Amino acid sequence: MRNTAKGSFWQKGSLGVSLRLGHAAALTATGSHSLPRRRFATLQKPFIKNIKKAVLKEKGEINMDMILASRNQKKIRELNAILSDTVPDIRIFSLDDIGFADDIEEDGTTFEENALIKARTAMAAGGNRYPAVADDSGLAVDALDGAPGVYSARYAGGHGDDAANNELLLKHMEHIPDEKRTAQFVSVIACVFPDGHEIVVRGEAKGIILREYRGESGFGYDPLFLYLPEAEGEPQNKTFSEMNAEEKNLISHRGRAIQKLAEELRNYLKLKS
Repeated sequence: MRNTAKGSFWQKGSLGVSLRLGHAAALTATGSHSLPRRRFATLQKPFIKNIKKAVLKEKGEINMDMILASRNQKKIRELNAILSDTVPDIRIFSLDDIGFADDIEEDGTTFEENALIKARTAMAAGGNRYPAVADDSGLAVDALDGAPGVYSARYAGGHGDDAANNELLLKHMEHIPDEKRTAQFVSVIACVFPDGHEIVVRGEAKGIILREYRGESGFGYDPLFLYLPEAEGEPQNKTFSEMNAEEKNLISHRGRAIQKLAEELRNYLKLKS
């Protein structure tokens, strides 16, 4: 975990400790804050109307709004489902929800670098007033020296072309024997705060790359990735595409990373109380 805090953005009010996420449309007990006049501040009205301050409740629950640096609706649903179960009352808003239309250039060489680039950009898009979270994930195949890695989404050239990416992967692994087809799904999640605090966590799920597709759900390389169980009660002999949402959230690389993020968030907010 990284902590590059440059100063607290917490303040005391009649409601106790509050996280200064508010603006003119979301007054806190200590005053109001107007968004800067810049292109990044074109937040959509539903988002502005519903923004409210984050508080650490007496019973230990966290109430927080965050920006998620993504437009991938499948990923947004998956991230939100896991994080909502782990951190009660947290609400995630996408780049589209805040009216940010630009592409974010992911020019890092590691999952960690790309996750931080996206999270910092999303926070800037919110006027540096809202915490932002981003994930960078991909498939690392041992026999391919970790490829496709950070290029997983654009392995075949075009961004997000799952069919082309899977076909190229199968082609590159055509002559690799079964015992050497091991791989890991990797997810790195970065969460950045207006006070400079940064959290970076990593989750992995191990498996093998099949020679043909199995399953109908999921996305990306899911139908080729046969999960290798690490504990009793985990899904047996299933690809990610053959798992239901509950099974996948329990053991997926992204699920494990979000569980770590939730714990780090809880610890951070408790320290601020």
